This record gives sequence, C-alpha cells and structure tokens, in this order.
Amino acid sequence: MQKSRVELAIAKHDKGYNCCQAVVCAYCDMFGIKEQEAFRMTEALGLGLAGLMETCGAVSAMMILAGLKNSDGNMENPTTKRSSYALGKELADKFKEMNKSIVCRELKAGPLRSCSGCIADAAKIVEEVLFAGEFEPFDGEIL
Repeated sequence: MQKSRVELAIAKHDKGYNCCQAVVCAYCDMFGIKEQEAFRMTEALGLGLAGLMETCGAVSAMMILAGLKNSDGNMENPTTKRSSYALGKELADKFKEMNKSIVCRELKAGPLRSCSGCIADAAKIVEEVLFAGEFEPFDGEIL
C-alpha cells in the first residue's frame, strides 16, 4: 500500500501549480505520463477553467484522471464513454457532497472551501474511488 499523495498535491499547489495541475501531477506517473506533460496539458484548467471561475480545477483534475483510469483508448470503436461519464459523475457528486458545489466562484465566495481544501478533497476522492485500496487513507486535516 502506498502513502497517500494528498500532501504531495497540496505541496505542488504551494509551489505554484494551479489546482488542476496539482492533482493530476500528483498521480500522473500511475498512468505512465511524464509530469511535465501533465503540467502542460492541464495549465488552462486552473482558476475554474481558464480563470472563468466555473468548474473547480481540482474537479477538472478528477475528470482527467477518471478518463485515464477508465477509458479503453479505442479510437476506432470507443465503448467506455458512458462508464467514464458515470465514473466522473460519481467523483463530482462526492466532491459536491463534501463542499456543496463544484463551481470555483461559489467555493471561493463563502469561502466554502480554500483551494488547498479543494485539492485535498479531490485527491482523497481520487484515492478512494479510482485507486481503492492502493493508498493509505489520508488522516490529516486541511481547512
């Protein structure tokens, strides 16, 4: 069993990664993706989708990781879209249950949750749902 990567994701955000980059880059190696490539492909997904304050970047990261985990990669006859949508919805629903929203402007307006808190929650959900049993549960507190 691996150590939880929640703190790693938060540390990446503290280093200047946006919320999406922090979460995706914390797990990209598990999909054979180089961190620099993960960093580059998620750069426009921070601050609620390119600064629009829409879908939280940490939530966007969960969707990227769900696709990487679930997709069969069959471009000739794609058969996993519906199951990837269902998996993404499960992740988003868990995040929304924890935070009352998946929208950046709503999360920050309260503030309902800090960016570090959103990153931690997304990483916990990723570990629980996408990598069940592969990580030790994170037992720290993130505000």
